[in-house]
Amino acid sequence: MNDKKPIRVMIVDDHEMVRRGLGLFIRGYDDLLLVGEAANGEEAIQLCAELQPDVVLMDIVMPGMNGIEATKIIQKNAPYIHIIALTSSSDTNNVTTAIQAGATSYLLKNVSDDQLANAIRAAREGQRVLSPEATQALINAATNPSKPSYHLSEREVEVLTLIVEGLNNLDIAERLYLSRSTVKYHISSLFIKLGVTNRSEAISLALKNNLV
Repeated sequence: MNDKKPIRVMIVDDHEMVRRGLGLFIRGYDDLLLVGEAANGEEAIQLCAELQPDVVLMDIVMPGMNGIEATKIIQKNAPYIHIIALTSSSDTNNVTTAIQAGATSYLLKNVSDDQLANAIRAAREGQRVLSPEATQALINAATNPSKPSYHLSEREVEVLTLIVEGLNNLDIAERLYLSRSTVKYHISSLFIKLGVTNRSEAISLALKNNLV
């Protein structure tokens, strides 16, 4: 008989339906306990400080503070909290920056319930679990270190160009006829793909690599 305490799990995802589905999944296992939910990076940092979960299921692309930035801060403040990056993206840069930020594991959202449950159990023990796509991405990064590929969309290049020009979010929204929340989403995605945490770093990298 297993007398271990349930693994305290927190969910971080900006989509309510995803959080609801993950909550149902967690409740289906006796050794897992849902202790909290957050919709963005800022909330995740606050709740981690309050709830002290064992494992966090962290989305990567979210409006406001993205999952990479949140992971860095949580790991700095509480390195004993294990973070599983749970995302739809297998982009090489996303995988490498998530691992560099301190994520224990990297899984895609198409993972099965049992695979995710086992990854949570492994994470509590500090064991790394990577999806096959994430493993391949790390191999690609290791074998092609001199050729960064940021895979920016056409819209992300437009947003990055305007950031380099010095426009703020409101100006970018007006220039591209987008809502401010959409601009924030594109900037969050940009920062993840570029592996940066602020506008200055994004501008420096864009100019250095002729991205705009």
